[in-house]
Amino acid sequence: MDSLATVFIFNGVVIGIAVLVHYEALYRLALLLPKLRIPPRFRVLVGVAGAFMAHVAEVWVFAVGYLLMLKWDAGSKLGGNFDGSLLDCSYFSFTNYTSLGFGDIEPFGHVRFLAGLEGLTGLILIAWTASFMYIEMQKFWLADRDGSS
Repeated sequence: MDSLATVFIFNGVVIGIAVLVHYEALYRLALLLPKLRIPPRFRVLVGVAGAFMAHVAEVWVFAVGYLLMLKWDAGSKLGGNFDGSLLDCSYFSFTNYTSLGFGDIEPFGHVRFLAGLEGLTGLILIAWTASFMYIEMQKFWLADRDGSS
């Protein structure tokens, strides 16, 4: 990655893919949940499981982004207890996405921008999930209380 513009474009693509994964997951859940022929309270659990899987997929999108950036950008590296594997990239991604923060792996170079942006993206997508699940719980818990499906 030669220029800062390339880094911005790359980061934008990674974030865009993660947001699209999240949008599609919540959209599909919104269509699926009302059609399930199970008690409303269990629909909420299916929604939580689906949202959880979406978040895991998004973390892996960022992990692959880190791996690609580290491979193509000589100035980027992850220091500390990092062995260069995709699994370590996913661990680093989980800590950023959930805003746990840096622990035993620290970013250097252009990869720092992606790490910061992942923290912000994770915060926004987790909040999006919380509001989605709140709305779904309101629908299904009211239906459960009223005895309807």
